[in-house]
Amino acid sequence: MTGNANRQIRAAGILLFHCQGENDDFLLLRHADRWDLPKGHCDQGETFLQTAMRETAEETGIAADQIEIDFRFQFELNYPVRYTDHPDKIFDKRVCYFLGYLNKKPRLRLTEHLSAKWFPWNPPHQIQKQTIDPLLRAVAKHRESMLNAGRRS
Repeated sequence: MTGNANRQIRAAGILLFHCQGENDDFLLLRHADRWDLPKGHCDQGETFLQTAMRETAEETGIAADQIEIDFRFQFELNYPVRYTDHPDKIFDKRVCYFLGYLNKKPRLRLTEHLSAKWFPWNPPHQIQKQTIDPLLRAVAKHRESMLNAGRRS
């Protein structure tokens, strides 16, 4: 299995928004070297949405019943990845992202990240080229289409 991507890793996460009037914020979590979303690998038999909700609860303390999922949006990325415990192997990572809304900003209980930050929604954003930026561009298009259709932005 050296060098070639032949094992798919499935993962999922949620981009969380808090909307209050004209001030929309989205949540990112800080690793030592980058910003990320609450996300993680799918357990056996888990759907992408189940994984995203579980990982969000585990990493932030935000329970599933606090999140309103926008089922009109789903974004997938596929990219090769190496893990430190298998440095000679390349895995094909498939990540599915959802869009969620919170009625109020919860008190976060971080378990895997150094910090968290609510970023003001003001596209275009340049945060992390490989994963975060493409997701945010897709969300911007989706929110714009929903605004034009007279739905929640």
